[in-house]
Amino acid sequence: MTALSRDIHSHPELSFNEHRSSAALQQPLRDAGFILTQPLAELETAFIARYDSGKPGPRIALLAEYDALPELGHACGHNLIGTASVTAALALVQSGALNSGCLEVIGTPAEEEGGGKIIMAEQGIFTDVDAVMMFHPREKNMVTRGALACVDAVFKFYGKAAHAASAPHLGISALDAVIQTFVGINGLRQFFTDDVRVHGIITHGGDATNIVPAYAEAKFLMRAATVTGLQTVRHKVFAAVEAAAAMSGARVEIEEGLTYAERNNNLALADLFQHNLLQLGLTTEAPPERGGVGSSDIGNVSQLTAAIHPYLRIGDVVPHTPEFAIAAASDAGIDAMLNAAKALAMTAFDLQNPEHFQSVRQEFCAWQAAHSVGDSK
Repeated sequence: MTALSRDIHSHPELSFNEHRSSAALQQPLRDAGFILTQPLAELETAFIARYDSGKPGPRIALLAEYDALPELGHACGHNLIGTASVTAALALVQSGALNSGCLEVIGTPAEEEGGGKIIMAEQGIFTDVDAVMMFHPREKNMVTRGALACVDAVFKFYGKAAHAASAPHLGISALDAVIQTFVGINGLRQFFTDDVRVHGIITHGGDATNIVPAYAEAKFLMRAATVTGLQTVRHKVFAAVEAAAAMSGARVEIEEGLTYAERNNNLALADLFQHNLLQLGLTTEAPPERGGVGSSDIGNVSQLTAAIHPYLRIGDVVPHTPEFAIAAASDAGIDAMLNAAKALAMTAFDLQNPEHFQSVRQEFCAWQAAHSVGDSK
């Protein structure tokens, strides 16, 4: 498993193109007698590896991620995430500890860019799953931690080319529209609530300095504590974009991505995982009360079934940096991965206990009922 994790780390693949990584994670499961389904949900690199005990019991899924970041490689440690879930599944089955129910490893591509779990959720992959678990590397051990709802959007501006020196008055600058978009969004910031984050880049700004840019493009991520709050942010940002286009004389097209939902941590399941970490000699810290969170498509899954997404320390490093990518292949990274695999396996074993299983499911059903009531109002 150490060799597998480092091999995936050495061959980073971007979202929806993780063919080598997906195949590498599937192979040891196939060898252990898991039944593989791949591709899945019309995604070539998604898969389910299922092992049925043959006895009634819970359906538990361990989620695997394996996509990398552009330029940075595995700077979010998905090589550790995917391998930890596979390792936990192998431990349960090969030890004979899976006494009831069904265990699955679900390979979920494109967490970084594309929302693979969202696509899979919309196609019913998680509908009958009783609980899902995975771990994420971080700079400290945390059993629960929030995540913001988010959505990305590409703003494509179309102007009119002209010679920038001899006839600028004949042109319409698409780049000016992009710049005014940034200005307009920055003007909104004082009116956003504290949970909101909006950040973007210019992905195309023109082709030559002496040509009025006929095309320019920017990409933004918008985040908020909840999907409901995110819609307010989205409307304000889109209005600023439309205004920037109008004042520049350009035309704009908006391409919106999938919406990542906020995370619903199942506390009963998290307590089981934390107890197992303590059994392994690991202590945990409380998550930050404010800030310090990103987004993940497991939030959408957590709206459908009981879910946890705990964190284990791999060093004093921040995700999405070159330093984190190095740590994801380090001895400390491997230690965290193996400890996570042990805790995941132990927690899945705990769920075979009807008392533990009922507490997890009752909490989720209560949350679901409360949110259904809120939606109906």
